[in-house]
Amino acid sequence: MTVLPEVRRTGGLIGAEIRGLDLTREYPDETYQAVRQAWAEHGVIFFRGQHLTAGQREGFARRFGEIRTMQQLRKEPGQTKNVGESWHVDMTCFGEPPVATMLFAEECPPYGGDTLWAGMGAAFEDLSGGLRSTLAGMRAVHANVRKLGLSYEQTSPPEPSIAEYDAAEGPLHPVVTMIPETGRSVLYVNPEYTTRFEGWTRRESLPLLRYLFEHGSKPEFVTRFRWEPGSIAFWDNRQVWHLAVNDYHGMRRVMNRILLAGTKPVPAEAVQHPAEAVQHPT
Repeated sequence: MTVLPEVRRTGGLIGAEIRGLDLTREYPDETYQAVRQAWAEHGVIFFRGQHLTAGQREGFARRFGEIRTMQQLRKEPGQTKNVGESWHVDMTCFGEPPVATMLFAEECPPYGGDTLWAGMGAAFEDLSGGLRSTLAGMRAVHANVRKLGLSYEQTSPPEPSIAEYDAAEGPLHPVVTMIPETGRSVLYVNPEYTTRFEGWTRRESLPLLRYLFEHGSKPEFVTRFRWEPGSIAFWDNRQVWHLAVNDYHGMRRVMNRILLAGTKPVPAEAVQHPAEAVQHPT
């Protein structure tokens, strides 16, 4: 018997909570297809009360694709730096970034440690028609200029110089990409890895990049999740930014992360102005 999940929005423009499933059980393919559709439509989906073993976490992830990385993220009480405490998209400094990230909460502080996600589909749609059309024909360099790793060092590395940004090498990704499952166009830049536009210097790129980064983090594009042991967040790395709030010093937080292998980002088709998208009778 097919069991379809209940999908409840967590924000007006991004995010949904999935209810009615026990992920320690196996379900027919139709159930996982419904979960995948919710993931593609809402950008990030959440589950609560799912206390899975390592094997069950892996089995659930494999329902949605090939696993690229599995790792545990621990912040101990004596550590002050937090992994992912600025807006970013996982690993866009690679030619084929992960298509999705899953985060399974094992141990959470009694308060603090929330995560935020920002939807780049809504952010792109909120831009003017002229800017959307301009961005649709552009590409940008994505590079790990600050050499950030998965660590809880006590201090952040210094900000690189303009010259270091200009010299940084990385893949060229479309500035506007498409989500194949929905056909939605999304803004595909992020503050962590997008260094400059193709053919532009870092200094020339900064005014527009700063505008897009500020625009993308507007509150209406953001949903926030309060973690509990057994909570799961499963997000579409192709269309959302995320940020881990670092407000739980002196407390432990243990999360298990799974990244799903991806492919090269898909460029969006030519973006229409709203008036051009209207179907006129013949």
